[in-house]
Amino acid sequence: MQKPRADLRPNTAAYETIPLVKATGFREYDARWVLEKEINLLGIQALGLGLATYIHEIGQTPRIVVGHDYRSYSLAVKQALTLGLLEGGMEVLDVGLALSPMAYFAQFALEAPCVAMVTASHNENGWTGVKMGANPPLTFGPDEIGRLKDIVLGGEGQARGGGTLTRVEDFRERYLEEISKVKLSRPIRVVAACGNGTAGAFAPEALRRMGAEVIEMDADLDYTFPKYNPNPEDHAMLVQMAARVRETGAELALGFDGDGDRCGVVDDTGEEIFADKIGLMLARDLSKLHPNSTFVVDVKSTGLYKTDEVLKANGAETIYWKTGHSYIKRKTAEVGALAGFEKSGHFFMAGPLGHGYDDGIVAAGAVLAMLDRNPGKTLSELKAALPDAWTSLTMSPHCDDELKYEVLERIVKEYEDLAGSGGEILGRRIVEAITVNGVRVHLEDGSWVLVRASSNKPELVVVVESMRSEDDMRALFRDEVKPRLAKYSEIGAYNQEI
Repeated sequence: MQKPRADLRPNTAAYETIPLVKATGFREYDARWVLEKEINLLGIQALGLGLATYIHEIGQTPRIVVGHDYRSYSLAVKQALTLGLLEGGMEVLDVGLALSPMAYFAQFALEAPCVAMVTASHNENGWTGVKMGANPPLTFGPDEIGRLKDIVLGGEGQARGGGTLTRVEDFRERYLEEISKVKLSRPIRVVAACGNGTAGAFAPEALRRMGAEVIEMDADLDYTFPKYNPNPEDHAMLVQMAARVRETGAELALGFDGDGDRCGVVDDTGEEIFADKIGLMLARDLSKLHPNSTFVVDVKSTGLYKTDEVLKANGAETIYWKTGHSYIKRKTAEVGALAGFEKSGHFFMAGPLGHGYDDGIVAAGAVLAMLDRNPGKTLSELKAALPDAWTSLTMSPHCDDELKYEVLERIVKEYEDLAGSGGEILGRRIVEAITVNGVRVHLEDGSWVLVRASSNKPELVVVVESMRSEDDMRALFRDEVKPRLAKYSEIGAYNQEI
């Protein structure tokens, strides 16, 4: 196959004969492009050949699971990827239409060490991508993605004989059996919000098998996503979930993203509970059953994990780590944590709770089991038992992929200099600037602000948390972060603001 190029245009002869692959599609822990504009099907095929070459290079058994999400073009993308994998001598096991965690589970169930799941996750229509791994339950991080990028863009993919393709029939049923092991003592009434994405084919059925009374919401698969993008972090989806809870008197709503590896939660009053707070509630509950456990959370998560008295009493330890499903998954496995929680809604249930990868339905089952273990208490009451902290939505101002890391470096230095000079934010002294993943600036009262680069979109990421009040939380964004970032001409409009 010819060496990929980044300057091809559709509707040309070259576009039909040469792989198009834009370098920026290789991100920190997966690969994502706008289909046709940034990668063509020949480029996807080159990616498959490059992945096969990398798997052989590291000496891993060349046996790989592939699956695809429910978008109009994902099957074609998977087929192009499969061609490249076959050319590279891989034994390909195709589980068909799938959630990302279903493909991860297949690695264990089918004894295949490698995975390539075709999904753009929660990105808007037009995007495609691949989540990859070669050592379950881990997925690729920067080192693996970096080497794969060099192989693909350098045209280093090597054709080999021995490629085979097996279609694994009805693996959905095997997966449903695996994720439905939670058995409730009562029929908890729950809204299952799927955003017309792939989870609609899995989540309602799995929750029913657990014993829940399920109210389906946008569970019919429709790759036009007619109402909103399936993303339980987005305001549009959360508003609809809250309205359905209030209409039906449900005890909670559980929302799933486009490839089912994330879960969002709305309580019985119709209020969203951010994933880091749900994680804290789960950690409190699970640490009673499993004393002296370790939990891993990302740097966007609430600071309450370090100060919570229940976790302290149960001997729990919490480690803050880099944001990103690959990072948290890897750290959870590395330290033998009971679970990992990421503020975007990725939950990694490990040890006796799961295989250690992110599965939104398994996370949903954990939330339901927590409610079941606390009879007579509503989800809002369990939330009210947490110490006070007001955390913002995740807000993402646009910044081109080619510019965002350089811009972020300047922002990080600005905050480091402010901290080093004994500076203040809204009258509070800065006590620490953590730079493991962008910059998280801690203030003397426990409040903090975070600015980092998105790993999978041309955006920065902003989160703030106040230990004082909701108004103070809004002020931390309005009067501190927003005006500071506004000085940078490279930074554009926000996807949402508080």
